[in-house]
Amino acid sequence: MAFRLIPKEERFYDDFEALAVEISRGARMLQAMLAPDRPIMDKAAEIKEAEHQCDFLTHELIRRLHRTFVTPLDREDIYELAKSLDDVMDMIDASASLIHMYKIQTVRASARELARVIVESSDQIVQGVKALDKRDGVAAAAVEINRLENEADRIHQEAVRTLFEDETDPIAIMKWKEILDILEEATDRCEDVANVLEGVVVKHG
Repeated sequence: MAFRLIPKEERFYDDFEALAVEISRGARMLQAMLAPDRPIMDKAAEIKEAEHQCDFLTHELIRRLHRTFVTPLDREDIYELAKSLDDVMDMIDASASLIHMYKIQTVRASARELARVIVESSDQIVQGVKALDKRDGVAAAAVEINRLENEADRIHQEAVRTLFEDETDPIAIMKWKEILDILEEATDRCEDVANVLEGVVVKHG
């Protein structure tokens, strides 16, 4: 067994897990916000708090990265994973903020479907991050996130088509098109996390 004068700082795995859990919590709040016919606007403020918490966790993780001599993963991988995780929460927050800002009165079913996919993707992120230390189970989580992103693409395309067919108010079309785009982008950012996780496994597996 190799001896290290300076041990690796393994706490980064706990940091990633804390970020992933906060993302999953934010995703569930978004889903709850969109569950009724009329969105629960108070959830936007709760999601904003979760986004602030993710920002804090990311900032502290990067500060630790700069102070740590020996890291369990390459520094660029730690940075990219932290950034990609934070980006997911940013998109969840952006979705909730738009719904609140535009004073949406009635939730479209497609938005609920996209929120469901975001929740399922965030759960897979938690699983993938928890498996990162041992590298066992990361690939399965990444594959499922990719599948969910493809499902979100299909939901988004159908949602936009239906929006332009059914909605006659051009302002409503503009509002909902932007909301749907951001919801779908949240699943893209989940896929970014999956790609980083897979890259780490290939490099260090």
